Amino acid sequence: MKKRLYECAKVLRSKNSGPFEITLDCLFDDAKIYRKIEESGIITRALVAQLYHIPESLITNIVFFDPALGFKITFARRISSGTCFDRDVYGAQQHAPLMELIVDV
Repeated sequence: MKKRLYECAKVLRSKNSGPFEITLDCLFDDAKIYRKIEESGIITRALVAQLYHIPESLITNIVFFDPALGFKITFARRISSGTCFDRDVYGAQQHAPLMELIVDV
């Protein structure tokens, strides 16, 4: 069955990871769904680069953390938090591109 990531995740959020990075967190309450997404290999640097229109070189981490049934993606901000032309000082609205990702569950 195919679903959007936001339909499967219990928590899907973004936040600053300091003034120069954004972190995306995706947590699940169903271990089977988490495992299926992890094992599918869909969450890659190439995918994140495509969704966020950034070069793969800006992606610093993609980490799956089994005890939390979740994954974390961290990438460098193009504009540091709070400086001129920054549109999201807290990085709180940056999870939107990831929300619509279609996954098999």
